[in-house]
Amino acid sequence: MFSTYIRRLSAQSTVAMACTFLASAASAQPSEPIKVGLMLPTSGTFAELGKKVANGFKLYVTENGGKLAGRTVQYVELDDESDPSKANENTNKLIKRDRVDVLVGTIHSGVAMTMARVARDTNTLMIVPNAGAAELTGSMCAPNVFRTSFSNWQPGYASGLLAARKRKTAVTISWKYAAGDESVRGFREGFEKGGGRVIKDLNLPFPNVEFQPLLTELATIKPEAAYVFVAGAGQVKFVRDYAAAGLKNSIPLYGAFITEGTLEAQGEAASGLQTALHYADGLKNAKNDAFIASHKKALNTVPDVFAVQGYDAAQLFAAGLNAVKGDTGKKAEMIKAMESAKLDSPRGPLSFSKSHNPIQDMYARVAIGKQNVMTDVIVKTLADPSLDCKL
Repeated sequence: MFSTYIRRLSAQSTVAMACTFLASAASAQPSEPIKVGLMLPTSGTFAELGKKVANGFKLYVTENGGKLAGRTVQYVELDDESDPSKANENTNKLIKRDRVDVLVGTIHSGVAMTMARVARDTNTLMIVPNAGAAELTGSMCAPNVFRTSFSNWQPGYASGLLAARKRKTAVTISWKYAAGDESVRGFREGFEKGGGRVIKDLNLPFPNVEFQPLLTELATIKPEAAYVFVAGAGQVKFVRDYAAAGLKNSIPLYGAFITEGTLEAQGEAASGLQTALHYADGLKNAKNDAFIASHKKALNTVPDVFAVQGYDAAQLFAAGLNAVKGDTGKKAEMIKAMESAKLDSPRGPLSFSKSHNPIQDMYARVAIGKQNVMTDVIVKTLADPSLDCKL
């Protein structure tokens, strides 16, 4: 009788222990929302670009029921004001005050570089959805920092290859700052590889838009082509000034972002301009068809390259989360999964180099109406050399 009692007690204890174990296992599963720190401009020159990136990121999450790896997503949004002097304080707010699981930002390269320094020092996961500064995946590369956009070298290099198909001499025009210098270096390398020669580099301080003196000098030099790198409102004014100066038909203009998101404002002055980029309006592939339809349904607008870059930032983050079943504490495993991720992007196949920069196809495009229409692929799976990265 005593032995029977002992057996019953033992059985009850086993059940109790099993229940306790299951309860503990359940409580160990991540249940809190994933905090995504969106540090993007919501005011100033780049506000519209920041909005497009944020919308792209959120669209991917919405398509997945508002969750990533089974966990709800909470956004902590902060206007970076495109001001590098405020970047350190703002980044630390998101990391130390708000305790975000990932930083997503930003448009302005100067702000992004400060964000990356803080992220590296605090071992915070960071995804860059636009800024093209070479240092981010070059000398400043870090295991926890990824980019889903481009390095300034990539579209510059592709533009050089494109121009060299028909032109043998060129002059470059750019704002005198890091992004302009890096883009011009990329163009020069691609143009020279294609057999061309850059005669002269012309520039003016960022964000000066008094282009007329440079256009006058360009007309005097008379190269076979010109390459330009300016951004935002500068794109609109430059293209209009170029056409007004009578240069559009005599010196063909090439660029990367020069017509991106500004074709309507540029009007007829932009018609026929050739550009090179990692996305084109209406690019034909199954993923992009679905992406465009989803974006139209959710936001009633047609997406552009900035929305794609935000969308892929979410895709990349999800690849890491899925690998660890949502457990953000397993950061090393997350990073490993993100490094090996092969994303089905609206831009086409997307993977990542050793420096965590995108490996992607670059497209030749021509401005027709309100679209930058792809004409062909300039170079497939283009990777930035990232020679300064020591990962």
